[in-house]
Amino acid sequence: SVKAIIIILFLYVMERMNREHPARRISSEYLGGRPHEQDDQNIKQVVEQLLKIADEINRNAELQRLVNQVEGNCAQDIFTTVARSIFSDGINWGRIVALFHLAYKLIYRAISTNHIENIRLVISWVLQVIKDQLYSWIVQQGGWEGVIRGFTRWRTVAIVASIALVASLVYYRKTR
Repeated sequence: SVKAIIIILFLYVMERMNREHPARRISSEYLGGRPHEQDDQNIKQVVEQLLKIADEINRNAELQRLVNQVEGNCAQDIFTTVARSIFSDGINWGRIVALFHLAYKLIYRAISTNHIENIRLVISWVLQVIKDQLYSWIVQQGGWEGVIRGFTRWRTVAIVASIALVASLVYYRKTR
């Protein structure tokens, strides 16, 4: 459901921020959610697996350099172009995490630069990409819980996803 996607994204962003920037604790409400909506244990397990995949992706220095070059106030068409190119040759959990990671970086930049209005924009863009491109695939995998069942192979997938994201961002830079 759309609500589950939003809660997973919110919790992913909150956990990522708490790990990378512990002094900047944020709540679901700050992102536009409701109190305690992220307390569901299944959602917590899904997010924990997504974060493990993201840790693998995060180790890629080239990826980090390129993600940092995407403007915090980028337009939706730029975000959508990068998102489409992430999934241009297939969908897997690692690539979905790459999308969440890009969203996290943009949300973090919005918070850091006090452009809070951009948070909802980025969230709406992610939702649009999921609805347009990923929802059917996620359902075919058994929903978000599919990431829990398949985690053992996601290390390899995470590396492939980071390469895909790097390629996407190189494409983005060349088309700017």
